[in-house]
Amino acid sequence: MSAADGTPVSAEEAEALFSHLSEHPALVVAVSGGPDSVALLVLMARWRASSKHPPKLIAMTVDHGLRPESAAEAEAVGRLARSLGVPHRTLRWTGRKPKSGLPQAARLARYRLLAEAARKAGARHVLTAHTLDDQAETILFRMARGSGLLGLTGMMPESPVPVIGAAGIMLVRPLLTVPKSRLLETLRAAQIPYATDPSNSDPRFTRPRIRALMPQLAKEGLTAERLALLGRRAERAEQALMHMAVASMKRLAAIWPPSESVQIQAAGFLDLPEEVATRVLYCAIASIGHDAPLQLGKLEALGSKLRGAAPSRRYRCTLACAMITLKGELLTVERAPARRRAPKRP
Repeated sequence: MSAADGTPVSAEEAEALFSHLSEHPALVVAVSGGPDSVALLVLMARWRASSKHPPKLIAMTVDHGLRPESAAEAEAVGRLARSLGVPHRTLRWTGRKPKSGLPQAARLARYRLLAEAARKAGARHVLTAHTLDDQAETILFRMARGSGLLGLTGMMPESPVPVIGAAGIMLVRPLLTVPKSRLLETLRAAQIPYATDPSNSDPRFTRPRIRALMPQLAKEGLTAERLALLGRRAERAEQALMHMAVASMKRLAAIWPPSESVQIQAAGFLDLPEEVATRVLYCAIASIGHDAPLQLGKLEALGSKLRGAAPSRRYRCTLACAMITLKGELLTVERAPARRRAPKRP
């Protein structure tokens, strides 16, 4: 598919983008009212109309209640959806809003509401309109925070909804290879209006500041296409390292896969390259059913401490609800005991 700027997305391209979704009985299309999501709705409706056995489409808009215009924008999406023959629902984020970390809180609230509504509607897939430009911004954002290879892979075309309680609901990003400019041209050619969220250019937030840098970076050759290429190459490298880590676990672990306890040959573990050893620790902790997030920096620090531990002494620590013990010839990973609550004072 051509990525040329200024060209509407054709029916043939839409078929290539969405055909793998035809096997699902129902799909939720997340539509904020901005150009990207409106274009996704329009393209999905066109694709459905030309398909022999299309899935049911349900458009959903999350009104965060953060701007006076948000309610009217949700109503406009509803009118557009109905004109396209797509049922529409507005979901509202109610309650108190945080004073700090608002973009992240709003993002998680949006995914939670969409996942809950999708499950009630009998849909297991929520489609979002993340574009090639969004992918490039995500990779730059993670680079600025010192992310490892996994972070540099960017967004996946399909991944679980990242909120508690959304098990079984998947996020699908069918437009990750499409530049935003082509979606804008698609709407212009069809004379379809869309809303503009001022927060997308608000310099108080990190994403808009990164977005503002993109034109200058592109002049130096760091285009969205090349950043996305970096993401694909990082994904290949990450897959190779994880393959090596899983093979190492099978070779070195006395009890694996999932168990209450994983025992790893210490000498073999300490001889692994650091990148592989870090992923072995991740696999071991994940295999006992950890219920806390695993941060790369903490995994790296743990690996460093294990390599520096005295061979004749026991080293023990906890990480992500797991207890890790290095003693003699064994590295043991097991569930950490529940923390004892301090007795209440009379």
